[in-house]
Amino acid sequence: MSRIGKQPVPIVGGVQITIGDGNEITVKGPKGQLQRTFPGDIRFAMEEAQVVVTRPSDASAHRALHGLSRSLLNNMVVGVTDGFTKTLEVQGVGYRAQLEGANLRLAVGFSHPVVVEPPEGISFAVEGPRINVSGIDKEKVGQVAADIRKIRPPEPYKGKGIRYLGERVRRKAGKAGKVGI
Repeated sequence: MSRIGKQPVPIVGGVQITIGDGNEITVKGPKGQLQRTFPGDIRFAMEEAQVVVTRPSDASAHRALHGLSRSLLNNMVVGVTDGFTKTLEVQGVGYRAQLEGANLRLAVGFSHPVVVEPPEGISFAVEGPRINVSGIDKEKVGQVAADIRKIRPPEPYKGKGIRYLGERVRRKAGKAGKVGI
């Protein structure tokens, strides 16, 4: 049995979970509401202050979906209570990020500034060279952060570009130059 799938999902204070028809689950909390449809074979049961996820058999497909479904449901509960944040760093001479209303304006070495509009449920915050991408949906926060990083990924020679906080970029030596003419 899946070790992650066996663990029940705790329902913390202020969170309401509704299990609808066709495994459509709605999670409401202090920060908002999330809704997702899970595979029909996986079963969800409310027991006291937790949700238990079960699977019908030990078939390979059911085992694969068991832990995934539990993790997705847990991420929904954590999202509506605490939310998720990804932090990016902008490194390079003249590279900067700033907010224009809700939009993020990046100057990262192109002939024009790049403006990123936040999708619904996502907000940006800029603190010096750091960009915080926040929201209640973990999947959406990660995708928006990846899209921002893709605008100017870190290059291996000088390390300039947009990277995740704490990301290590492997550096290359570059040219040796002319020697012994």
